Amino acid sequence: MSSVWSQHANWMGYVAVADDEEEIRRLGRRDIVVAWRGTVTYLEWIHDLKDILHPAHFSEDPSVKIESGFYDLYTQKETSCNFCSFSAREQVLSEIKRLTETYKGENLSITVTGHSLGAALAILSAYDIAEMKLNILENGGSVERIPITVFSFAGPRVGNLKFKERCDELGVKVLRVVNVHDKVPLVPGIFANEKFQHQKYIEEMMSFPWSYAHVGVQLALDHTHSHFLKPTSDLRCAHNLEAHLHLVDGYHGPGRPFRLATKRDIALINKSCDFLKSEYDVPPNWWQDLNKGMVRTGDGRWILPERPRMDAHPPDTAHHLEQVLKFAKSSVESF
Repeated sequence: MSSVWSQHANWMGYVAVADDEEEIRRLGRRDIVVAWRGTVTYLEWIHDLKDILHPAHFSEDPSVKIESGFYDLYTQKETSCNFCSFSAREQVLSEIKRLTETYKGENLSITVTGHSLGAALAILSAYDIAEMKLNILENGGSVERIPITVFSFAGPRVGNLKFKERCDELGVKVLRVVNVHDKVPLVPGIFANEKFQHQKYIEEMMSFPWSYAHVGVQLALDHTHSHFLKPTSDLRCAHNLEAHLHLVDGYHGPGRPFRLATKRDIALINKSCDFLKSEYDVPPNWWQDLNKGMVRTGDGRWILPERPRMDAHPPDTAHHLEQVLKFAKSSVESF
C-alpha cells in the first residue's frame, strides 16, 4: 500500500549481532552478520544485467572497479523517501560502526552472506567495510583487525581483477558455494575472467571494460549427487538457494557419499521450485508470499494480521555515518 510503503524502497536484508552467551563462548567471539537477499523485482534484473565496470570510488584508486548495476543498487538513494534517504551502503556502514562501538573491547567478527544478487552485494559490502577501515580498532596503542568473512551462494562475478586483488590485500575471506550446473556464477566476464592468462594485461594496458574476476575460494557442488533431487532442465532449480543449502548439508568431501547431516527438512527445496522427486510427496512451489505472516487466533482460525507501519532509518544513522567517514579519512592519513 502506498500509504505504508514507497515505490522507491525495497527490503534488501538485515544486520544482526550474536546475543546468545553460550553461542558467543562457542565461537570465541561476538559475530556481526550482514545478510543480503537475492533478486526479486524486475528492476533488479535490469540492474543485474548492467555488465559495464564502474570505479568503486571507495578508495583513491580508480582502477578498482565493480559491475555498475551492483554499484547502483548499493549506493543509490532517494531523498524524498523516508525508507531510502540513506543508501544501502550508508545504512550498512552506519550500523557496523554502531555495533563495533557498542561492543568495543570484545572479540568481534563480521560475517557477510547472500544469494545470487545478494551474494554480489555481500562481497561488495565486505570489501567496503574493509576499505573504510571499519574492521580496524585501536586498543591501547595497538591495532586490532576484526576478521571479515563472506559466505556467498550462487553469486556472479562482482568486479575486475584489481577488485579481487584489493579484497585479498584487505584480508577479506570469501567462500563461494556454487552448483556446477548453475549458469549465474559464470557471468559477467564470460570471455575475460580469472581463467584468462592475459587478463592482467588487457585490464592494465587496454582498459577492457568487461574484465571480471571471482574473489575467494570456490566450493563446487553437484546437484546430481543428491538422491533426493530429480533431473530437470529448469535452470532456476540449479540456482535455487534452498537447493544449495541442501547440497551443503549433504556434502562430506570429494568422492564421499551424499548424506544429510543436520536433518534439514527436504521440503524446503520445493518452496519456490519443482526439484524434489515425486516419491517424497512435497508439492512444488508451495511457498506463497500472500500467505506469509499468517497467525492462528484463539478460536483456531488462521488470519493475516494488520501489519504495523515500519520505522524508517534509526535516528542515529547520520551520526554513525559521519563517524565512519571521519575514521576512514584519519586512517588513510595515519597508516
